[in-house]
Amino acid sequence: MAIDAATVRKVAKLARIAEPEARIEPLAQELNGILTWIEMLNEVDTDGVEPMTSVVHQGLPMREDVVTEGGDPAKVLANAPKAAKDFFVVPKVVE
Repeated sequence: MAIDAATVRKVAKLARIAEPEARIEPLAQELNGILTWIEMLNEVDTDGVEPMTSVVHQGLPMREDVVTEGGDPAKVLANAPKAAKDFFVVPKVVE
């Protein structure tokens, strides 16, 4: 897939990016270079390779799932701007 100057103008208009006319052709060449590099990546054999989120394998840190009382409401609400009957008071957002 090749990108020409008309495509660059159209994409720039859709993205609401003002590009000077002198920059359109170099930008088309740059985007074509990126697409060529992406096509080269499609040639890489990835069969049998598991997807990963990081290049370093790390397990997620786990903690004990322990039920607690949740703390003292007075301490939890000590810095609240408004509180009533052990609850945070917030402005109404639904009419």
